[in-house]
Amino acid sequence: MGPPKQRALLALLSTHRGTVVGPAQIIDGLWGPMAPNTALNGVHTYVAGLRRVLDPTRRGRDSGGVLLSAAGGYELRLPLESVDATQFVQQVAEARRLTAEGRSDAAFATLGEALGLWRGEALAGVPGPFAAMERSRLREMCFSAAEDWIAGMIAAGRNEEAIVVTSEAITQEPLREKLRCLLMLALYRCGRQAHALQAYGEARSHLRDELGIEPGSELQELHARILAGTVDDSASRRPAPPSGPALLQAPSSAESERAVLTQTGLNPRQLPSRAHMFIGRDAELEQVRALLSQAYPVRGRATPIFAIDGPPGVGKSALALELAHESSARFPDGQLYADLGGTGDRPHHPFHILGRLLESLGLSRAALPVDLDSRAMLYRSLLHEKQMLILLDDAVDMEQIRPLVPQGSACVIVTSRRPQRGLVARYGAHRIGLRPLDPGPATELLSKLLGGEGERSKGAAVHRLVELCGYLPLGIRITAAALLEDPYASLERLAALYEDPVARLDLLAVAGDDGMSVRASLTASYRSLPTETAHLFRLLSRVGLEVIGVPESSQLLGVHRSEVAAQLELLADLGLLERIGGGTYRFDDLTRIFASECAEEEWALGQPSALPRSAKAVQGDGELRTG
Repeated sequence: MGPPKQRALLALLSTHRGTVVGPAQIIDGLWGPMAPNTALNGVHTYVAGLRRVLDPTRRGRDSGGVLLSAAGGYELRLPLESVDATQFVQQVAEARRLTAEGRSDAAFATLGEALGLWRGEALAGVPGPFAAMERSRLREMCFSAAEDWIAGMIAAGRNEEAIVVTSEAITQEPLREKLRCLLMLALYRCGRQAHALQAYGEARSHLRDELGIEPGSELQELHARILAGTVDDSASRRPAPPSGPALLQAPSSAESERAVLTQTGLNPRQLPSRAHMFIGRDAELEQVRALLSQAYPVRGRATPIFAIDGPPGVGKSALALELAHESSARFPDGQLYADLGGTGDRPHHPFHILGRLLESLGLSRAALPVDLDSRAMLYRSLLHEKQMLILLDDAVDMEQIRPLVPQGSACVIVTSRRPQRGLVARYGAHRIGLRPLDPGPATELLSKLLGGEGERSKGAAVHRLVELCGYLPLGIRITAAALLEDPYASLERLAALYEDPVARLDLLAVAGDDGMSVRASLTASYRSLPTETAHLFRLLSRVGLEVIGVPESSQLLGVHRSEVAAQLELLADLGLLERIGGGTYRFDDLTRIFASECAEEEWALGQPSALPRSAKAVQGDGELRTG
């Protein structure tokens, strides 16, 4: 059949047997988003090569033959029995129809015939995105059909055979809980209760080790019934096949992808609520409006991506939600939302995030592919040409983000504390770096949150409060909440309390809500620091430098300047230092207070935090420079 790409073309055309496939679809299937400029010439070459193999007597582009040129693309004309994958899909669909009609024996025989078509891995060695997606689709269908077939064996009393077949299947798919259930049931039916319980223990250990999760409810319930000896005859009756998504029943991958959303009627609207008062980001909003207007006349080439970064509490998520809600009309196919947990103790793995997103798109949990690459391929395929907005909140890095970025008509908004330079370099993302609000908008935000017109929303105390909040939207919102909670509270008294650096971070928090706490927000960034960088962060809070540079920091740690420069950049990326140009940095007031707290905690824990001589020298120099 020729070189690998030519075999990939044959696979694509075979799966779309009797349908015209356009050059653009072929290029996407063979190369994906990284297609070279010569891809179209390659398509013509591979088509000609396939014609020589499939129809050697054909002359030119006449109307006869197997591989035809048609308006807008190419069509492969083959009888049904020529494509085993198509036969398999139709036989599985027929078996499920027979089961629904109560004809279990006929369904069992049809499933056996369908599974008999398999000879190892589907499309083995065939390259390209389409082949990878089709390989995953067919593998999922194979194991789903095998589960139904094994259940039929158990119902027919062929438990010993079922144990052998199920054990072999589990070695290939150890994370499929349905297979584990069938093995336990077959063992129990053979009178091997202890082995059935052992099989549950092995399943539980594997799920814990691989995914950090407990077995699902079906597996746990069967385990409990085996322990109690209450597995009755109804458990052995052949179950009706689960009503999975159309993905497991459609005759082609293209049709199945469309059918998932069509069958379920899903048009997901997952965006959380936006802030009821949003002020001070007019320039950023206007920038996105202009970019979207430019991007969407050339829909399909590259996914528009907006990467919002900035220090803790600066309002990244608030801006992302404002952008998403404002732009939602541009995305009639829906909006997806995922919290990536980047500032938590355990950021979410893209494997699990993709699982939740695919379920949101209509797949059942049982139908989810069991490896990251297959989930990513399926996700991109389902979103192909969908006008959908995806908001990825609180990201860590490119490794976490990359599988979640679809291709084409979707739009992605990413928020992260770190600048996602990889998104800019790889995908041409538009970076929006947020800084604290300017004094005017910050004052306006607090005033409007307090009611806008009353006396409490005016005066010097309001200006001083937003200044003591570091002009951070998070601090301003917490302050407004504290004042609104007590209608008799004095702005002047609260400002006086904020003047005390010891009390300020205590006050800038909402009890019982870590998401509304300036200290908690800073702590999340601090905990992600490497040991040496955290040590530098604490030392810098003690030397009193107004302007922090590489030479002074190098003296503090007694290490090479290049190493210190990287540590300062990391602190700035995480919003724990502010860049002021020329390789220099500074603390904002709130972060300096927090850093001092961290240094004091280290001292209280008995850690070595005394300043070295070089640090004292830097401290003295800093005092001279700062007056």
